[in-house]
Amino acid sequence: MNELKFSELGLIPEMQRAVDELGFEQTTDIQASAIPLLRTGADVIGRSQTGTGKTLAFAIPAIERIDREEAQPTPQVLILCPTRELAQQGCEEIKKLTRFMRDIWPVDVYGGAAMDRQIARLRRANLVIGTPGRIMDHMRRGTLSLANVKMVVLDEADEMLSMGFREDIETILKDVPEERQTVLFSATMPDAILELADQFLRDPQKIEINREQITLDNIRQLSMEVPMGRKLDALVLLLHAYDPKRCMIFCNTKLMVDEVSTHLNKSGFTCEAIHGDMNQSQRTRVMEGFKAARLPILVATDVAARGIDVSDVDYVVNYDIPQNSEYYVHRIGRTGRAGKEGCAISLCSGRRQFFQLRDTAREVKAEITPVPIPTVAQIREQMDKKNLARVQDRLLAGVSERSQEMVSRLLESGYDLTMVAAAAFDLCFARDDSTLQDITFERRSADGSAYRKLALNIGRRQRVAPNHIVSALAERANIRGAVIGKIEIYDDRTIVGIPANLAEEVLRAAQGMSICGHPVVCCLLPDRPAARPADRRAPRIDFRKPRVEGADHRPPRSDFRKNPSENVETQWNDGDFHRPKSENCGNFHRPQSDNADHPAPRGKIRLSPEAKSRLLDGDNLSRFEIGSKKRSERPDDHRRRDNRDARRSTRRPPQKKRHG
Repeated sequence: MNELKFSELGLIPEMQRAVDELGFEQTTDIQASAIPLLRTGADVIGRSQTGTGKTLAFAIPAIERIDREEAQPTPQVLILCPTRELAQQGCEEIKKLTRFMRDIWPVDVYGGAAMDRQIARLRRANLVIGTPGRIMDHMRRGTLSLANVKMVVLDEADEMLSMGFREDIETILKDVPEERQTVLFSATMPDAILELADQFLRDPQKIEINREQITLDNIRQLSMEVPMGRKLDALVLLLHAYDPKRCMIFCNTKLMVDEVSTHLNKSGFTCEAIHGDMNQSQRTRVMEGFKAARLPILVATDVAARGIDVSDVDYVVNYDIPQNSEYYVHRIGRTGRAGKEGCAISLCSGRRQFFQLRDTAREVKAEITPVPIPTVAQIREQMDKKNLARVQDRLLAGVSERSQEMVSRLLESGYDLTMVAAAAFDLCFARDDSTLQDITFERRSADGSAYRKLALNIGRRQRVAPNHIVSALAERANIRGAVIGKIEIYDDRTIVGIPANLAEEVLRAAQGMSICGHPVVCCLLPDRPAARPADRRAPRIDFRKPRVEGADHRPPRSDFRKNPSENVETQWNDGDFHRPKSENCGNFHRPQSDNADHPAPRGKIRLSPEAKSRLLDGDNLSRFEIGSKKRSERPDDHRRRDNRDARRSTRRPPQKKRHG
């Protein structure tokens, strides 16, 4: 570790004065290593963590390379940045260093800003900071000449390559004189960076700070395991518990950024969103408010927040787990800058995000400590301690006479002193925390203890879909649709899984509601009892007959099969398994008739109610009254004929073979 002071670097008087006013005394590791090396004119590849002062490391040598006695100012230093915010930030830092140098003109150019204004400023600029796309636009227009550039700096080079700026960078570097000095700075060093260095850098000198550990030591890294669908609620509890002065929340998508910011604003927090779909004026307004501490919470994507340098960010929250370790390093690098302490908290739901965060920690060689989700009781206790401490500090500092006079008036009116103090607490420290709910892990088990089943009297016949049920319950019970469990839709009923802690509330709210125009009646199904343990099952009963020792357990075998004629008159015994046939046994299916002209009908005898009554009266019945109906007389015969005829009509006639 190189310990140097800025006063030992031999800076020019104007710059030394600016550094002193900025409050910089001790250099960081990257500054102490890079500034003397860059002054020699060598090409440099610098790798250091985000927030270690890389901007100041290359800005001081770049300003010193500018010929301040040039009659007509032309661009002599070119700094490329991946995003608009990083270009603006770099230009502001350089303006602070050159505030006492009237012959240094830094200009930032980026997309989304007025082109004519940038053209007017470029006419007298000798130091240009911009994004590759807008630099290319000015080169095509002829409003930016790179013929006199002495030094090119690629800041956050890994991000520029990942954003697809490689072709633009190659085009820009080919237009710059070959005698230039090329500097490349990044927090990570992928293979694409090394390929670019081999192509455009000449014998580069490498600077690596804290190679063994990529993330900073002064950043406390935590993780919280959150149930599925409860991240927004966990985020609200987290912000209430830690009460950050300045916090950045990172999401992977623009849609999630908007959703998180909207939910936080509804929950009573002041926050803004920043992402690529916003125009430049909106992004500038949001960043100015965040830097000026008017905006305590900023929700952003990775690209939009790249390189944001705000020294007082005390918390960084990874609402979504970053896609790779490089994004993780840049995210948490927004806090703990300039040697200050910071905290990074990652929210993970499910096994996939848990293992993804574990792999990230392994790649960056950092220790991420798991912590539980804050409870409502802990939040209230913490808030009460802070409020009491503030009141005690005020009492020690002294109370104004006006306040004492107001309290005296209330006491004269007959109010109790304790009630007066309690009312003052409610007015000064009142904070609505009635909507806060504890988040507990209720694992879904086989017996359904985590979820209660809500039965509805509608189903497929009413053309009901799961989205209809979710939207109706969420709106009626004022819950999020993500907390609703499994939905089983049958013909005339629907079973919906509701969290056990919300079941009674949802049941009361769902009474009298309608889904798809159908009134709904609902009820909670009783919980199924848990399965009995295996060792407590009832003993198995053996229904077999007990075996007698010394006796033949098989019954005696009858021999009527050998001599059936001899066994006809044999009585039935328990040991006989085959009952002998009687004389009329073979004709029991066909009833005998005494009338030869009317033999008994085959099959079952079907009698009409009128025939049954006549038979009971002793009347003789004809054959047609007793026998079954003909096929032609059956009521469904016409349907069978129609179906048969239809099948025959649809058959394809056989095709004749063609010869020749």
